[in-house]
Amino acid sequence: MPNHDIFGLSAETPLVLLHQMARPLRAKVMAKLEYLNPASSHYFRVASAIIRDAEERNLIHPGMTLIDWTDGNSGIALAMAGVSRGYKLLLVAPDRISREKQELLRAIGAELVITPSDALPGEPRSCMNVAESLVKNIPNAFFAGMFENPISQQVYADTTGREIFSQSEGKVTHVFVPLISGAMAAGIGRYLKSKNPRIRIIGVEPKGSVYAGLFHEGKPGIIGMSELEEIGAHNASSSWETTFIDEVVQVSDNDAFNCGRELLRIEAVFGGGASGAVMAAALQASAGYDESAYVVAVLHDFGGYYLSKMYSDDWMRKHGFYRHAQSALEQITAEDILQLKARRDLIFAVPENTLAEVFEMMKQNDVSQMPIVSYNAPIGSISENKILSILIENDEAMNSKVVGFMEQPFAVCQPNATLSELSDKLQQSATGVLISLTDGRLQLLTKSDLIDALTHK
Repeated sequence: MPNHDIFGLSAETPLVLLHQMARPLRAKVMAKLEYLNPASSHYFRVASAIIRDAEERNLIHPGMTLIDWTDGNSGIALAMAGVSRGYKLLLVAPDRISREKQELLRAIGAELVITPSDALPGEPRSCMNVAESLVKNIPNAFFAGMFENPISQQVYADTTGREIFSQSEGKVTHVFVPLISGAMAAGIGRYLKSKNPRIRIIGVEPKGSVYAGLFHEGKPGIIGMSELEEIGAHNASSSWETTFIDEVVQVSDNDAFNCGRELLRIEAVFGGGASGAVMAAALQASAGYDESAYVVAVLHDFGGYYLSKMYSDDWMRKHGFYRHAQSALEQITAEDILQLKARRDLIFAVPENTLAEVFEMMKQNDVSQMPIVSYNAPIGSISENKILSILIENDEAMNSKVVGFMEQPFAVCQPNATLSELSDKLQQSATGVLISLTDGRLQLLTKSDLIDALTHK
């Protein structure tokens, strides 16, 4: 059905499969793109619900000033929902939020008060305290309380949680959720566990946030500064509860930013640093899951708000986060190359075969080299050149066992080995590289196969 009012927009955000970054994993890894809505973050639904509820209870009316503290995204959502209903916006934000967010907030028409990022909760100059002071001193002002309002948890249950279950056809097993106030994790967890109590909810936060300590030890963890925005907290909100959360993990700024950049380059998913943190945690954990796992990572912040930060090579270098990006060629894997060539069973010899039998197999299969395999493990190799040199010295050796004349075994690589790794192996052994497949079978790649893959690229 068409939507005629941006305030009431109710379109679902997509759930998409990670193709490249999750290739080595047995688990299915999905990204829930919560940033694909009018405010480019998951907060738009919450902001609309809070304004609608306050209007229905006659707490606010057009012309009043909505006040809140924000890391940027919640304020943008509140501003976009509010201006369409006739409200003024006054927002308090720390000075670390990106230039793009500040400029957008001012473009929307919001008045912005900037406070020091190093001000801890409870200090008079902190975002929370400044926002509360403004509400008390400005006539016709209403504190939206996006992070503390109980409506937010219900919104996440009714929309995000419901959509994840529906879009995954009920197959979801693990959900990785950013921890900010805790309302999103609690709301999503409450809905999904009502459908299947075995679904695991994993909260993700940066190092230096308080929730891992609260979850594991019952007291806040050691507070530290993070460059990440839209994730983590130095003070637990009233929305924090552990009833529907199964685990809390922390991710470094370095891993979060670089995972976010890889998401854009490799998967065309344009998330921010917090989304990178959630996906980094999901991919790391999924390495230990089997093929029955259906993993959803909730990506909630838009990369376009961080062009001057995490998507700037200069900024990344300045803060010590920069990693060399893989080129398109470096992203080609052994599995990609195998998909380009016709699959057939590996032609190999066993130690008990004679040279005559091995040579006959070579002729019949039009190959000039052959691995020697014992109990599905390569133990050596033999080539036409080697057989020729043996016969020149001893023409009666054809009935001898091949095991006595073996050359070095082919190198063995995993399906996720990159083209550069395969090339290095082939420089060491000009014959070929064996790829060990997940089902235990072996496949052979040669220099010709690599050339074919480069030609197709």
